[in-house]
Amino acid sequence: MGFTTLMDILGSMIIGGILMMITWRLNDAATEKTYNNSGELSLQQNLATVSQILEEDFRKIGYCADWNKFPDPSKAVVYADSSTIRYLTDIDGDTDMDSVRYYLGPTSQLASTPNPRDRLLYRVVNNEPALSSNMGVTQFRLVYFDALGDTIPPPITTPGLITSVEINVSVESVAAYDQKYSSAFWRQIRLVARNLRNR
Repeated sequence: MGFTTLMDILGSMIIGGILMMITWRLNDAATEKTYNNSGELSLQQNLATVSQILEEDFRKIGYCADWNKFPDPSKAVVYADSSTIRYLTDIDGDTDMDSVRYYLGPTSQLASTPNPRDRLLYRVVNNEPALSSNMGVTQFRLVYFDALGDTIPPPITTPGLITSVEINVSVESVAAYDQKYSSAFWRQIRLVARNLRNR
C-alpha cells in the first residue's frame, strides 16, 4: 500500500510539472504574440508616416508659389548621393525658396535603443535645427534617373540631370521580443517632381 501511494504521488508530481510547463509555454507564446502584433502595428504606422512625409516633400522639389522667382528647375537639386539629398523648394508657400536636406544619421546616435540597426532620418529646412525622430529607419537609399530613364551613378556631379528619384526605406521595430525584430520595406519607384520635368 505504501509503494502505490508513493507511485501515485510521483505520478501526480510529473503530471503537475508537465501541466505547469504547458501553461508556462502558452503564457510565453501569448505574450510574444501580443508584443509582436503591437510591434507590427507600430512598425506599419512608422513606415506609413515616413513614406507620406517623403512623398509630399519630394514632389515639391523645384516648386515655388511664384514661378518667376525660380524659373530654372534644373537647379532645384543642389546635392545628391545615395543617402543624402539637398534641394530647393518653396516648402511653406510664401514664394521664398527654401533649402531642404534629408540624410541618415549613424547607428551610434541611437546606441541606447534595443535595436542595433535603427537610425535617425534627419530633415533640415534652411538653417533651422534638424528635425528627426526614432521611427526605426534602418535604410534610406536614393537612386536617381535622367530624362531618358537611365540611372545616374553616385557620386552625382551634375545634379541638374536628375528628373526622377527612387526612394527606398527600410524600417524595423525599435524594440523586440527575444531579439526578434520585425521589419518592413517601402519603395517609391521613379517619384517624379513635376517641376523637374518643366525644362
